[in-house]
Amino acid sequence: MAPLIPVNPFDLIIFGGNGDLALRKLLPSLYQLHCDSQFSENSRVIAVGRNGQTRSSYIDSVRQALSKDLESIDENEFEKFSSRLQYLHFDVSEYANWDELIEILSGHDDKIRVFYLAMPPTLFGPVATGLKLNSLITQDSRIALEKPIGESYGSAKAINDEVGASFLETQIFRVDHYLGKETVQNLLALRFGNSLFEPLWRREVIDHVQITVAEVLGVDNRIEFYDEIGALRDMVQNHLLQLVCLIAMEPPSNLNDDAVRDEKLKVLRALKPITEKQVTSSTVRAQYNSGAIDGSIVPSYASQLSSDSATETFVALKLEIDNWRWSGVPFYMRTGKRLASKHTEIVIQFKQVPHSIFTSDNSGSTPNQLSIMLQPDEGVKLSIQAKEPGPGGFDLKPVSLDLSFEDTFGLRFPDAYERLLIEILRGNPAMFMRRDEIETAWQWIDQIIAGWEESRQPVDTYVAGSWGPTASAMMLDRDGRAWVMGS
Repeated sequence: MAPLIPVNPFDLIIFGGNGDLALRKLLPSLYQLHCDSQFSENSRVIAVGRNGQTRSSYIDSVRQALSKDLESIDENEFEKFSSRLQYLHFDVSEYANWDELIEILSGHDDKIRVFYLAMPPTLFGPVATGLKLNSLITQDSRIALEKPIGESYGSAKAINDEVGASFLETQIFRVDHYLGKETVQNLLALRFGNSLFEPLWRREVIDHVQITVAEVLGVDNRIEFYDEIGALRDMVQNHLLQLVCLIAMEPPSNLNDDAVRDEKLKVLRALKPITEKQVTSSTVRAQYNSGAIDGSIVPSYASQLSSDSATETFVALKLEIDNWRWSGVPFYMRTGKRLASKHTEIVIQFKQVPHSIFTSDNSGSTPNQLSIMLQPDEGVKLSIQAKEPGPGGFDLKPVSLDLSFEDTFGLRFPDAYERLLIEILRGNPAMFMRRDEIETAWQWIDQIIAGWEESRQPVDTYVAGSWGPTASAMMLDRDGRAWVMGS
C-alpha cells in the first residue's frame, strides 16, 4: 500500500455539529482519519450547533460518541484530535449572529475550507446564502450536502438553484454514503478491471439483476421526518438508483469525475418510466406491522406514529433500462425497514446454459450467479456448477468461489464516511452526485409517486421480522423468478 500523504491544511465546518449524523458518523470518521495521520497539524474541525454547550462539554459528547463506535480510544490520540475541535453556538438562520464563525475563520483564507451541512435540506439554501453574505466562501471552499436533496424534482431544483447561486458546481459535493463503501467502489474494479466479466455484462448472457437493501431497524426517532418521505424517496432515489447506475453504466474513458458521472447519467435517462398503467404490476409498497425482531416484539409503524399513515416503509420495484446493452433485462430492487436481517446484496443472475449435456435426473440445472455483498460482510461470491465427487454419472452441484475483502486484505475496513470526507478534502468529486444526476433521478421517482396517487394503489402490510409483503414475491413469481435472499 502506498504511504498516506496528509491532506493540505483545512478548516472543516460542520453545520449540525451536535446532531446524530455528526456524532455517529462524521466525528468517528474524522477521528480515524486523524489516527491514520491523514491530517496536517494545523487543520481544524469547527462544529456549529443550536445547543448552548461549551467546547469542553462538546468534546465530552464526542468522546461518548466514539466510545459507542470504537472498542477502545487511544487517550493520547484523542487528546491530539480534541485539540483540533471547536464548538460554536448560534442560529444559522440569523445571518447577523455569525460573528463568532467569521472571527474564527479570519486569517485562514489560505486553507481548504469545507462547509459540511449535516442538517435538513430546507436549510441548505439559507446556509449557502449566509456563507456568501458573510464573505466566507474562498476560492478553495467546498460545500457538502447530505441526502436527500429535496423530496421531488421541483424541490431538488430549487435547492440546487439556491446553493448554486453561492457556489460553483465544482465546489458542491452531494453526499450519498453508499458511494463511499468499499464494495460499491469495487463494482468499478470488478467490471472494468477484469476481462472475464465485461464480455458477459449484457442482455444476451444476463437473465436479470436483483438489488436488496434490507434493514432490521425501524424509523425510531426519525418517524415524523420519515412519514413525510417514505422508503421510495429515502432509499430508492439515491442509494438504489446509484447502485443501478454503477451496475449498468457503459465503460467510462477514465476515472475522472465527469467521465464516470456522464455514464451514470446516461443510465438514469434510459430508465423506462413507471406510470399509472405500470405501478400495479411493477411496484409494491407496504408498511410494517408488529412482529418479532431478534426474539423481541416490536410495535407497528402506525402505533409508533400514533395515527394512520399511507407512508411506505418497504418498496419493491421492477425497472427496465431502454438501451442496447440492457433491453429486456429486468432489474428488481427492494428495500425496507424491520426486515428479517440487515443485508445489502446485488445479485447478477446469468441465463441457463442453452443446452444441457447432463441428462441425469440428479444433475441439477442451477444457473450461475454473481453476488456482491455490501453488508453485513463485504465480498464477492460466484456460484458455478461442479461435478459432485463419486462414481456413477455426472451429478452437478452449485459451489461458490468466495472472496471476503476482510479475510483477503486483512485490514480494518474504513467507514464509507472516512473515504468520502477525505475525497472532499482532497477536492475529488468523482464519488459524489452531480446536479443533473439528482434531478434526473427525481423526475423518474416523481412519475412513480404520481402513478400511486392516480391509481390509488393501497399500501400493503407485512410482519416485522419477515422479508416483506407477499406481493413482493409475487411480482417476481409472475415472471418465473424468485428473490435470492428471503421471499
